[in-house]
Amino acid sequence: MSTISTLADAVAEHINAGTYAQPVSAVRTYQPAFTLEELGELRVSVVPRTTTVAAASRESSTYEHVLDVGVQKKLPAEDDQPAIDELLELTEAIGDRLRHTRLAGFPEAAWAGLAHEPVVSSESLEQHRVFTSVLSVTYRVRR
Repeated sequence: MSTISTLADAVAEHINAGTYAQPVSAVRTYQPAFTLEELGELRVSVVPRTTTVAAASRESSTYEHVLDVGVQKKLPAEDDQPAIDELLELTEAIGDRLRHTRLAGFPEAAWAGLAHEPVVSSESLEQHRVFTSVLSVTYRVRR
């Protein structure tokens, strides 16, 4: 299996080992496309996005792997503000769990950074009434 796929599995496993305000079952996927019916349940997807390679020495390289962690759920028909707040809090808790942490399933990967964009996708809210938030997590591996 590729390094970034192995890393994505380790990230999903690490997320799933956490304790959150609601049950979370993160899965690695390459195509996080769900029907509105499937989004009636919380979906947390770990998607390999990019790899950048730079020279570390004459004999080794540093690989920066970026993975997107998407949090999605269909919102209730009315008064969705509390649901958005709750899902945003969950997304932040997942980010906090990943920050500055070595992964048990891939300890040679060092956490390097995290971006949260979009915090909440207005397009997804407007078109489908679906909460969508994405954490882009970067890990470095030297080999």
